[in-house]
Amino acid sequence: MARILKGAEVVDTMNREVAAQVEQLKAAGIDPMLTILRVGEQGDDISYERAATKRAEKVGVGVKNVVLPEGVSQEALLDVVAGLNADGAVHGVLMLRPLPQHLDEGAARNALDPRKDVDGITDLSLAGVFTGADVGFAPCTAQACMEILDHFGFGLEGRRAVVVGRSLVVGKPAAMMLLGRHATVTVAHSRTADLKKACREADVLVACVGRARMLGADYLAPEQVVLDVGINVAEGGSLAGDVDFDAACAIVDAITPVPDGVGTVTTSVLVKHVVQAAQRSLS
Repeated sequence: MARILKGAEVVDTMNREVAAQVEQLKAAGIDPMLTILRVGEQGDDISYERAATKRAEKVGVGVKNVVLPEGVSQEALLDVVAGLNADGAVHGVLMLRPLPQHLDEGAARNALDPRKDVDGITDLSLAGVFTGADVGFAPCTAQACMEILDHFGFGLEGRRAVVVGRSLVVGKPAAMMLLGRHATVTVAHSRTADLKKACREADVLVACVGRARMLGADYLAPEQVVLDVGINVAEGGSLAGDVDFDAACAIVDAITPVPDGVGTVTTSVLVKHVVQAAQRSLS
């Protein structure tokens, strides 16, 4: 039976560490502040905003919510971003996406100061991940994968890692971060020839392809560590990962559940990045 890598255990440890750092910052006269920028009233955005707010406030990080109307103009949105960039009391900005179709999302996200880009959405932040430079922050979900591996003590040096998915949100940055830990990394996807064989060869398998239970028993092998990033609505309305969890539990060494796995850690990474941004403001 596989070991279940629950995100709550990782979050508890992160909360203790971050709360201690917040106390040190406040003693130095710095109140860490996250601004959540939302356009419109999309249910998913509101849900994530509430979760991030709750997680931040639990460790003493302040939250300011900026909500713009669905029909906001590009110019008005950019003016708001410029104001947040200039506000010394704001250490991190979370821009909820996707933005409404009439807006130029690329221009909007790249208008954000990378020093405040705590979700790793700007091109400069991503360049920092790919080059190893200390610019901005990594995307939170990709960083959450690394936090889980570190917390449960899974070493990466010399290990074979396979990332199934190539998005800039998870797949590509996760691959670069695994490389940075000296893993040998393969980036695979739905069009990879003999994907099953590629997955079975992994010591660490990161599934972020976005298809419910796509990776079944024939993609898995004993002694693997599986990080299932996918959050999909399966038949009957239940949530399912990209990996067939029941099949995996009988085969692999360890696996993150869906829900209560990688996604649970993601919001804690966001808060951790805000605190790191506040620490950097002291230098």
